[in-house]
Amino acid sequence: MPCNGKTFDDYLADAMLRSAVERQFEIIGEALNNLSKVDPELAALVPDLARIVAFRNILIHGYASVDDALVWQVLAEKRPRLEEHLRQLLAGLS
Repeated sequence: MPCNGKTFDDYLADAMLRSAVERQFEIIGEALNNLSKVDPELAALVPDLARIVAFRNILIHGYASVDDALVWQVLAEKRPRLEEHLRQLLAGLS
């Protein structure tokens, strides 16, 4: 499944792209982990928060064993729903 005009083969062929995607997932996971400490009630509204933080931990601590297919799957299939949900939460806060 293409994502932002890129295919999985494009992703595999581009080390900088893989690094950038992994870094962004690390940032998202860290931000949501911090949210869970600062505002647990709001964090509870984020679907799969614990899994997102766990994914971040895998990326941070398991560079040698990062599964590129899993990262791509999360990017292509899970991220769009998470992004939409977070946009809705943010809109409700303002």
